[in-house]
Amino acid sequence: MIGSRIAAVGHYQPARVLTNEDLAGMVDTSDEWITSRVGIRTRHIAGPDEPVDELAAQAAGKALAAAGRTADDIDMVLVATSTAIDRSPNMAARVAARLGVPGPAALDLNVVCAGFTHALATADHALRAGAATRALVIGADKMSEVADWTDRSTCVLVGDGAGAAVVEAADEPGIGPVLWGSVPEMGHAVRIEGTPPRFAQEGQSVYRWAATRLPVVARQACEKAGLAPEDLAAVVLHQANLRIIEPLAARLGAVNAVVARDVTESGNTSAASIPLALSKLVERGQIATGDPVLLFGFGGNLSYAGQVVRCP
Repeated sequence: MIGSRIAAVGHYQPARVLTNEDLAGMVDTSDEWITSRVGIRTRHIAGPDEPVDELAAQAAGKALAAAGRTADDIDMVLVATSTAIDRSPNMAARVAARLGVPGPAALDLNVVCAGFTHALATADHALRAGAATRALVIGADKMSEVADWTDRSTCVLVGDGAGAAVVEAADEPGIGPVLWGSVPEMGHAVRIEGTPPRFAQEGQSVYRWAATRLPVVARQACEKAGLAPEDLAAVVLHQANLRIIEPLAARLGAVNAVVARDVTESGNTSAASIPLALSKLVERGQIATGDPVLLFGFGGNLSYAGQVVRCP
């Protein structure tokens, strides 16, 4: 095999929906304040009986069903998350146990909001090298568990959920070369620190970095795939903030592409945001099988990773 492809995707969100009006009863905020600054209207919040691995397993099960595969077909499980409170067993092992995956390589990746695209590249590399034949790649985060619900600048952003992809070896590459990197000296700009851990960020620093640096990097990811931005059918950026997503997509020049705006209904779900948004585009028929789609994650650690994939 000379490449890998996404065979199918799936997503899961908790049933509880937290609206901007609900938040206005918790902190000093309003629907107008939130929508004008970040574009978010609702987010899904997991309950105490819905840990990260439960969210991940639900999404992975849907991806397996969509691919026509079973747990026995999987030999690698990768979970991108930054909200796994326990150190061991890791989330990948717990998901494998929930699904009944027999003896897989089980890895967690913590690259925060860029986690899923890092995990997808890792699976692609493993499959190309012959180290695995079929992988579950999952982004799952329970941001509500690390939110400071007294801080209106951050608590209005977060939501919970998971998205997953079944990735398998292929004769033709369906996942393009990854472009990844970071600005480690500015890692303090997005943090989940402390005991108990709490999410905090320097919003203006992140916004300036995203607005000035990331359009160039996203175009370079397209170039590595041999495509121009106008060739893209869809752009799925990390769903951080509508005020970041829309200008970044415009500056990229993807004039013919559907731009994922799932942030409006899901909030910032960190590593879950890209596969969650991609799965919804597929489910709604907004993109077709084989369409070129740019996936581009960015955020915590001021890390980024992007690649062009073919829609399953």
